[in-house]
Parts: sequence; structure tokens; C-alpha cells
Amino acid sequence: MNNESIFAVVVTYNRKNLLKKNIIALTEQTRKLDAIIVVDNASSDGTVDMLETIKHPSILEFIVLSLPENIGGSGGFAKGIKHAIDKGADFVWVMDDDAFPEKDALQKLLKNVSDDINLYGCISIADHQTLSWRLSRTSTTQRSKLIQNVGEVPEVACVEFLPFLGLLISKRLVERIGLPDEGFFLAADDVDYCFRARKIGANVVVVGSSRLHHPAAESYPLRLPWRLLWCLKLPPWKRYYDVRNRLFVARKHYGLALYYKTIPGSILRLAGTLVYEDQRMAQIKAFWAGMIDGLMKKKGRRHELWGL
Repeated sequence: MNNESIFAVVVTYNRKNLLKKNIIALTEQTRKLDAIIVVDNASSDGTVDMLETIKHPSILEFIVLSLPENIGGSGGFAKGIKHAIDKGADFVWVMDDDAFPEKDALQKLLKNVSDDINLYGCISIADHQTLSWRLSRTSTTQRSKLIQNVGEVPEVACVEFLPFLGLLISKRLVERIGLPDEGFFLAADDVDYCFRARKIGANVVVVGSSRLHHPAAESYPLRLPWRLLWCLKLPPWKRYYDVRNRLFVARKHYGLALYYKTIPGSILRLAGTLVYEDQRMAQIKAFWAGMIDGLMKKKGRRHELWGL
């Protein structure tokens, strides 16, 4: 893994201070990047001006893709990955602008790459003990195990999904399964991508020693008689995409479970929302808008059309 060309792709929107910190973390990697691509989703906070001031001798190339409109994280990652591969990248390391990889994160990730058809990812840490996102470890001999704490993550383990937070994607895999689906706008695009990779026989591999710092997703448990359901705390406009895109993933990958698992699960999450969150009427509207558009296969940026 010494001669491969590795590009970082960072998607940003109106968070220039966080983005600057992210870029500094990327320039300090012990395994130097060949290029950094920042995809700016039409920011209005001076992000472009800030990016024009960035020069660093350790970066072979620094590229800014300034998009004319906000096409969400999904669209941003699709544009960035395509540009990286078109420019000669063998691997693309993707993340959000509020992700801060430790200095040896890329080096340790690459050390554990055994097959470039697989997806490899850092662990995302909210604090010294807790993961930003829970991981479901896969096993051929037992049921999936939910991992919540940093100390529970092995050096290398196969998991069901990893977010676009320090995820290493090879050119070879993109040639097999394509780019992330821009139609998701945001939320669950990474789940869909991991599903697509696993369907061709690739593994989704987390590397426990490769670490990235990122705020935790705000969530709460919904305790049911038969299981524990974790729910994300979201503003209504994001609730719309969470509901809609869950249906997209289920329709594409779960088959009939869309009707007996995903839709009932979404209704239970709505019940939790009404108990534990504010803006209840707006949350109900977002839920139904997401259900309608999900079932009608309406993709893209649509929360404003619903007044959310």
C-alpha cells in the first residue's frame, strides 16, 4: 500500500471553522495524502474565501469543487469520489467537515487493507470511551453484536455498515458498484453503499486502531417488550430524510421486510419522537411526507417542497 494514490474527499456546507480544523488534521497524516478534494455545497459563510487561503507543502494537490447548489452529503460524496477517480486516485478516503482523524489514522487503516474490493473504515469516537455511531459486528456463527464502546472494537472486524466518516473506498469497488446514490440527499446513503458492496461479496471492515473524532449522533432508547430500539433525535426537516431514505434502503435491499419491518419500525420511531422530542406537529408532518415520498420513490432535495 505504498504506491497507491490516495485522495481525501471532504463534503462541507457552511461550517468553515470546522472544515479548517478538518483540513489541518488531513495535512498532518503520517501517511501523506496525494490530494485533498473539498466539495463545497454552495456555502454562504465565507467557506470559499477561506479555502483560497489554504496552502500546504505536504499536499500534492488541493482541489475545491464549488457546487452551484446544495445537493446534500450524498451528492457531494458522489461528485467528489468521481472527481478523485477521474484524477487518478486508487483509493478515496471520505468524511464530513466535522470529522477529525488522528495523525496515524490513515496509516493504520492502510496497514490492514488485505483486499481492495472491501470497504475499510476508522472508528468514529465521540469521547474517550464512546463511539459516535454504534456498530453491528457480523458473524457466521452468532447473531450480530452491537458495539457501543471504543474498548469493544477489535483491531479488525467485519461489520454490517460504516458511515461516510473515514471510509476508504477503492477505485476497483467503484468500478463494480458505482457511486453513492445522489438521490438520498442526506442520511442512509452510506448504509445503501455498504449493502451494495456486500452484495458483490465485499466485506465492510472496521479497524479499531484507526481513529477519527466526530460528535455523537444524539439518540435515545425506545424500550419495547420484545426489543430495544434506538431512535435518532432530529429536527423535522432531517426527520423527513430519515423516514424517506429508510424506505429507499428497505425497498432496494430488504424485499418484503419493507412492509412488515421497516414501515412498522418507522411508526414506532414516530411514537418515540412524539414522546421525547419537540415540534410534534412538524415531526408528524415530516414523518408523513417522508413516508409518502419514500413509497412514491421521490428522490432528491425535497424537504422545502413540504415546508419543512
